Amino acid sequence: MPIDRGAALAHADGVWQRDIVPSLCDFIRIPNVSPAFDADWEAHGHMARAVDLVSGWCAARPLPGLTWFVHELPGRTPLLCVDIPASHPSVAGETVLLYGHLDKQPEMVGWRDGLGPWEPVLEGERLYGRGGADDGYAAFASLTAIESLLEAGGTHGRCVVLIEASEESGSPDLPAHVDALAERIGTPSLVICLDSGCADYERLWVTSSLRGLVSARVTVQVLSEGVHSGDASGIVPSSFRLLRQILDRVEDATTGRVLIPEAFVTIPPDRVDQVRGCAAVMTELLSAKFPLVSGVRPVTDDAVEQLLNRTWRPALSYVGADGWPPTARAGNVLRPSTSLLLSLRLPPTAAAADTLAALTDALTADPPNGAHVTVDQTEASPGWNAPSFAPWLWHALDQASTTVFGAPAIAYGEGGSIPFMGMLGERFPDAQFMIVGVLGPHSNAHGPNEFIDLPYATRLTAIVADVIDAHSRR
Repeated sequence: MPIDRGAALAHADGVWQRDIVPSLCDFIRIPNVSPAFDADWEAHGHMARAVDLVSGWCAARPLPGLTWFVHELPGRTPLLCVDIPASHPSVAGETVLLYGHLDKQPEMVGWRDGLGPWEPVLEGERLYGRGGADDGYAAFASLTAIESLLEAGGTHGRCVVLIEASEESGSPDLPAHVDALAERIGTPSLVICLDSGCADYERLWVTSSLRGLVSARVTVQVLSEGVHSGDASGIVPSSFRLLRQILDRVEDATTGRVLIPEAFVTIPPDRVDQVRGCAAVMTELLSAKFPLVSGVRPVTDDAVEQLLNRTWRPALSYVGADGWPPTARAGNVLRPSTSLLLSLRLPPTAAAADTLAALTDALTADPPNGAHVTVDQTEASPGWNAPSFAPWLWHALDQASTTVFGAPAIAYGEGGSIPFMGMLGERFPDAQFMIVGVLGPHSNAHGPNEFIDLPYATRLTAIVADVIDAHSRR
């Protein structure tokens, strides 16, 4: 018999209102940006404060047999591990691994009046602030889900909660921690990740794939120092103009189509069918959730094409620039160099390392005008395509969504990347995966005005409780 879903939801709601929201507000106040954005993160101490806050909250939870520790490795960010023994000897051989992270993206500009990255603001049912939705809530929700299933008469196998601190940097530290703790972690048969998104707040959205990511900084240098533009322009080539030429090798400037063949894959037919099913139930186009300024049109108005573009086709973004003075301080100078940071999202099954090699070759081959072209700050993270859902898991997901939301669950691909999933998929090929999250319309993770929708987070917590119980009864 399934757990009492009403009791699980009621318990989750009480914990969220009484315990989680105040703690999440304290968490938002800590500017613990990921190491890629703060080279002196250890000296600044913000990461340690976040770990102390989250671990202290976990340690105080009334879960029988709960133990926890912070795993430290030299030169790496810490990892919080919470271990909760099975609720009954009959399921002691089953392990559930729950994952989240507590490092954050940088502040970003553009927060509206009254909001800011490090000051939590509760407006109605939304809690604003950096890191609440991505992914500070995960540790709190994971333990609350286990509490809720026990309150609702359920059972659970052994639960191991891993909360890392380098995800926003591509999870470079996590493999070393997992290797060191391999015996402690064991072999999970169910992996639950709370770092994904949802297409609306009206049902459970379960992630079936994640895009990979290749990033690189390309620099074009033409001078050893800046010179008067009136003296040199027309003689010395513009570094930006030459960079524009080079970028035309990797992206069609008119359509945005990526020109690197290694970035493409054949889209599996079942994923195309899934996309069509998602498009049929979505109440608005994906583009409607983004703050497009008046008059700006999306790349396409076709719902199916928007979903495919976001999940199974490569897309290039330019996310940073060097070599430019602020416009208010820009003199008439022909600049010596121009640098751009490229972020190339890849289909889930594309080979990230091969794509990075092809991208680097395209950018550096035969430099125009003999310019010095360099590529550095590279990263290649694989995507992830979920294994087929076991019947018991999909039944649990669908029934829980129908009960809690009044609508069936939907599986769909996410546009973001969670490097941990690809690594776990390789390490535990027989495990089932439940990848979910609260990053829904307008929640704006990584950007200004990030928020977490509290009713959705509460319902999601109750659904996680249901699935962990179903795992123990399967």
